[in-house]
Amino acid sequence: MNESTDLKTGEKGAWISIFAYLILAAVKLIVGITYHSEALRADGLNNSTDIIASVAILIGLKISQYPPDSDHPYGHYRAETISSLIASFIMMMVGLEVLIEAGKSILRPKEASPGIVAGWTAGISAIFMFGVYLYIKRLADRINSHALMAAAKDNFSDAIVSVGTCVGVFSSRLQLPWIDTVFAFIIGIIICKTAWDIFRDATHSLTDGFDRNDLEAYQQSIQRIEGVHKLTDIKARYLGSTVHLEASVVVNSALTTEESHKIADEVENKMKHEHGVSHVHVHIEPSDIK
Repeated sequence: MNESTDLKTGEKGAWISIFAYLILAAVKLIVGITYHSEALRADGLNNSTDIIASVAILIGLKISQYPPDSDHPYGHYRAETISSLIASFIMMMVGLEVLIEAGKSILRPKEASPGIVAGWTAGISAIFMFGVYLYIKRLADRINSHALMAAAKDNFSDAIVSVGTCVGVFSSRLQLPWIDTVFAFIIGIIICKTAWDIFRDATHSLTDGFDRNDLEAYQQSIQRIEGVHKLTDIKARYLGSTVHLEASVVVNSALTTEESHKIADEVENKMKHEHGVSHVHVHIEPSDIK
C-alpha cells in the first residue's frame, strides 16, 4: 500500500469518527439536559467539539495528499501533523470549559438527581465508542497515521469518559446528586490529559523529534549489511506519518562506483521493506579497510 492509498484509507477512519460523534453528541446533549445530568451534558459537549477535531484531521489528511510543488518540494505530509495539533487545541478548550462548569456546579450543588436514562445512555455510548476506538486504532497502526492515531486516542478517552459518566449517574441515584458533578470534573481532567498527549506527540514530530528506539533498530539493520564497514551518522524525522532517513556509511575505497552504489541501494531497500521507511538518503564514504 503506497502513501497516497494510506492517506485515503485514513480519510475513511476520520469520516467514521465524525459520524459517530454526530450521533453521540446529539443523543447525550438531549438526554443530559432532559434528565438533568451534568456529567452526560459535559460528555455530549466533548463529543460535539470532537466533531470539529475530526474534521480538522480529515482536512489534514486531504491536504497531505497534495503532490510536491515549488514551495513544498518534500510534499504536504506535515499537514497531517498540524491537523493533530489543531485537534489538541480544540480538545483542551473543551476540557477547560467542562472543568469550569463543573467547578461552578460544585460551588452551587444541585439537589435533583439525574434520571436513570442518562446512565443507560452513557453506558451504551461507552460500548459503542470503544468499538469505534478499536477499529480506528487498527486502521492507524496499519497505515502508520499519526493523525488517525490521535483520533483513536480521542475515541478511547471518550469511551472512558462515558464509563465514568455512567458510574457517576448511577451513583448519584443513591441520594448523592453531587457525585454526578464530581464525575463531570473528572471528565474535564481526562479531556485535558488526552489533549496534552496529542499536543506533545504533534510538537515532538513538528520539531523533528524521533523515537530513539526506532533509530537504534535502523542502525543495527544497516550495520549488518554486507559491505558496510561502519555507520558514521544516522538521523531521521517524520513528515506527517512518513519517515525520512539519512545515513552515512563507510565502505571499502577499493570498490568501484557501481559496487558502492549497490551497497547504498541495499541500505535503502532494507529500510523500506523491513522498517517501512518512506524516503532514504545514503551518503557513501571511502575507507582504506580491506
